[in-house]
Amino acid sequence: MRNWQLQDAKARLSELVKKAVQEGPQHITLHGEPAAVVLSEAEYRRLRKRPARFIDFIRGSPLRGVDLDLGRDRSPSRDVRL
Repeated sequence: MRNWQLQDAKARLSELVKKAVQEGPQHITLHGEPAAVVLSEAEYRRLRKRPARFIDFIRGSPLRGVDLDLGRDRSPSRDVRL
């Protein structure tokens, strides 16, 4: 990651974009404060991708259709020796 001053980023935009593609996000500062980040298209798409829904995860499980006995013991208590 590299920090670019805004005037350098404007003057060397082509280099800035190439570095974003090759090296990752490039930070731009304005008056010494963080102002913006330039990302590659691939990184942007990765970040915008919606996470899979839980139901889709379950439906895609290799265990789908396996008959599991998920019943539980419904007795109110157990004998405990005191």
